[in-house]
Amino acid sequence: MDSKTSTYSPAFSIVSWVALIGGIVTYLLGLWNADMQLNEKGYYFAVLVLGLFSAASYQKTVRDKYEGIPTTAIYYVTCLTAFIIAVALLVVGLWNATLLLSEKGFYGLAFFLSLFGAVAVQKNIRDGDLERLKDPATVPDDFTE
Repeated sequence: MDSKTSTYSPAFSIVSWVALIGGIVTYLLGLWNADMQLNEKGYYFAVLVLGLFSAASYQKTVRDKYEGIPTTAIYYVTCLTAFIIAVALLVVGLWNATLLLSEKGFYGLAFFLSLFGAVAVQKNIRDGDLERLKDPATVPDDFTE
């Protein structure tokens, strides 16, 4: 079996966390200060949560397939479908919203920055774990025979 490796970069890890936290905080601050009904705020919040979960889960599934770890097709398709639904719900919601175009762009950019951050953070956590497992001095006793 061919072993595929990724490199871990602490700088990219920090930037990924900044993107994730910055995107989420910006999106939520925009919702907090928005002049919209509570059910609309709840809709946009739920779309963000669905998007974050589906993006990280889809990235993990793709990475598992890439590394030869068995994954089921139904889970792969479910993750991809949830991701597409989250993006579609945001697009439809913003298309029909009575917001200024700049506000719509604000929510869209914060949403996609958050999704990028979620995928990058998940990747960096996994790469960091692989780096620690390669170095026998840092492997916990649980992972040794």
